Amino acid sequence: MNWKKQTISVLLSACVLISAAAPAMAISDEEVKAPAAILVEAKTGKVLYEKNSHEKRPAASITKVMTLLLVMEAIDSGKIALTDTVSASAHAASMGGSDIWLQQGETMSVNDLIKATVIMSANDAAVALAEHVAGTEDDFLRMMNDRAKELGMNDTTFKNCNGLDEEGHLTSANDVALMSAELLKHEKITEYTLTWIDHVRDGKTQLVNTNKLIKSYKGITGLKTGTTGKAGSCISASATRGQVSLIAVILGSSTTDDRFSSAAKLLDYGFANWSMATPEKPELQKVPVTNGMQSSVEPETTDNPALLVPKGKESEVVSQIVVADSLEAPVESGQIIGKITYKLGDETLLETDIRAKAAVEKMTFFSVFRLLCMGMVCF
Repeated sequence: MNWKKQTISVLLSACVLISAAAPAMAISDEEVKAPAAILVEAKTGKVLYEKNSHEKRPAASITKVMTLLLVMEAIDSGKIALTDTVSASAHAASMGGSDIWLQQGETMSVNDLIKATVIMSANDAAVALAEHVAGTEDDFLRMMNDRAKELGMNDTTFKNCNGLDEEGHLTSANDVALMSAELLKHEKITEYTLTWIDHVRDGKTQLVNTNKLIKSYKGITGLKTGTTGKAGSCISASATRGQVSLIAVILGSSTTDDRFSSAAKLLDYGFANWSMATPEKPELQKVPVTNGMQSSVEPETTDNPALLVPKGKESEVVSQIVVADSLEAPVESGQIIGKITYKLGDETLLETDIRAKAAVEKMTFFSVFRLLCMGMVCF
């Protein structure tokens, strides 16, 4: 297969992207009052700041991010429904720490249990949800650890589904960011994470959100707090402004004020220094096909990507297109026939495949004969 290469400078409408930019700012490790932290852009996964981000630590109720992820996935797959009625087991009712005081045999809807888990960080509600999804918390734990492996959470071992201190129950700031980004793909979760006050038990039990940033931080979308004696004060804080979505993870702060202020500083740093560039989709010519029933095939690519770049660099994004000079039939629909590489200086921001839009059958005697028969009556 022969290839040709061309480079196209992508000129963007930088005025819109830059107009709302704040002056560039820096952040030091001393300003982040926690032993471990990370700031990532949620859609691209790009790390913008890290401090001991792979250090294995307890993370308290941030554990519930994974619990909620599996619950949302079970809802999406039809395995469970928000309207399901759940009966609390003795095990779920035995949880300590933050809870909604479930009694053995008490019933509550999945929707209300999610409210309690997200807003009130209720340990008993989290266990009740886990048992409803998997049958037992042990079976749910296997699901949690399997999903963690799938997400590349190599620093994580879950020992329970709610984050209570337990020997060997560990994760890292990096891994919390990974599962937080995955949970945020389920947009419905923000209906819970952005609720300040709600109620369960027909209004008899009030739920007040443990994430104070939802009352004070512009663009906040969630996500989860956690506090125990071993973990300290922790938070996975998510926020979106324009096209930029950030996740700031703080683990092990000595006070709740420190975790909130440190998370806010990281988010401020991200929004002040980064923006999304959306390059125009390059025009692609049909690729010739030899020995095929059609003489060419139309290439196709995915939608225009959103690329995270330092503010002020939007117009410097360059796309490099590499595509086949020609193809030999047969060509399969979706076959990779080239790629587009988006670069900023020497940094590769993204690579996307160019694929054949349709199949091209190889020319044979029988295929030509069949084609002739389609145009005339054969005897």
